[in-house]
Amino acid sequence: MLTVRFEKLGLKPGDWVLDLGCGEGRHVHGVHVIGGINVVGLDMDLPSLAKGREGLSMLPRERDEAVTAFLVGDAYRLPFPDAAFDAVICSEVLEHLHQYGDALAEIRRVLKPGGAFVPTVPRAWPERICWALAPGQGGYADQPGGHVRIFAAEALKADISRLGFRFLGQHFAHGLHSPYWWLKCAFWGRDHVLVRLYHRFLVWDLMQRPWLTRALEALANPIMGKSVAFYFRKGQAA
Repeated sequence: MLTVRFEKLGLKPGDWVLDLGCGEGRHVHGVHVIGGINVVGLDMDLPSLAKGREGLSMLPRERDEAVTAFLVGDAYRLPFPDAAFDAVICSEVLEHLHQYGDALAEIRRVLKPGGAFVPTVPRAWPERICWALAPGQGGYADQPGGHVRIFAAEALKADISRLGFRFLGQHFAHGLHSPYWWLKCAFWGRDHVLVRLYHRFLVWDLMQRPWLTRALEALANPIMGKSVAFYFRKGQAA
């Protein structure tokens, strides 16, 4: 279930990609399958990193010299030298960070001049519905490591642009997932049959990818896509 469109990154054989806050490694796996591109997944959660490593054994790829690695690390203190990466992906991470500006500064530091930066965050209006349906203590946003803010797209774009990044474009993703989260929040804390059935539908769609649901997703994304992905390019050095 990829949110980022790799074809927009301009990757070349031998490039290095950082997936910051990689979780279980869906974007790391996506880059790995391409082949010829070095990719590092960084996260604080050890069980997620272990699942990411395990998932590599199930992915087809021609044998090559490219590196695929999963590392423990902190978004506020990235364990890499300056200008180490040709692209940085940061998918569904910034909304969890209290000092997200510090993480953006670290991303800028480790990204090469001219490198691609792709942050993705929950789209504001579907996210507000989730917060409203499951509010308060123990609700949707009040979870360990949960969401601490709702991003306005224009404000986030401005924050990143002020760091010397050039905005290239955006797209919305996972339109079929918004209703699932609305149902989950409406029945928060309950094992409701509608939530189970919709989850089964999403898993079936992910595994089978029939043309009908792919078409429905394409239609739903601009209207109610759960995530928004932004594409930036870091300014060249003077």
